Amino acid sequence: MEIEAQIIGIVAMVFNIWSYQQKRQRGIIALQLIGSALFTVHFFMLGAYMGGLLNAIGIVRALVFLYKDKLKSDHIAWLFGFIGIYAICYFLTFTVFRTPFNFKNAIVEILPVIGMTAVTIAFGCKTPKNTRLLGFVSSPCWLIYNIVSLSIGAICCEVISLISIAVGYLRLDRKKEKNEDKNA
Repeated sequence: MEIEAQIIGIVAMVFNIWSYQQKRQRGIIALQLIGSALFTVHFFMLGAYMGGLLNAIGIVRALVFLYKDKLKSDHIAWLFGFIGIYAICYFLTFTVFRTPFNFKNAIVEILPVIGMTAVTIAFGCKTPKNTRLLGFVSSPCWLIYNIVSLSIGAICCEVISLISIAVGYLRLDRKKEKNEDKNA
């Protein structure tokens, strides 16, 4: 079961990494939706319930932001709604899923909540540049969680995602900034 979980995690990793190389916000979100679906299965198979729960919510979140015009996802209520759901997942991890509540677990389990909050804010951003920049908040939080959860695909995903975000920023955003400076 663990080998299958790790394979699913590696496939999910490919979609998430590829997302940061998209020129359009919609492309980033669509590929992250697929990655979230695969990571949901992956984390539940590993018994990392917080990761599974948050990625399941990540699927819904991606759909909401893909259809932002119809669903008015730029309204602040969506942000607070998702943050509230993340907080409920934090509580469920220690109650329903019976993760022992101790100092280490309290810290480790809050990290993906912070990461998901950053990505939720990023999805509401108007520019891919801001989406990439908020990835620099999300990825380190998830990286620590993934190391503790022993998720090979997710560890690699976050390391490569950090590199991909940096490359995307330099390739797409800095290049645009330099062109704007030349034209100013």
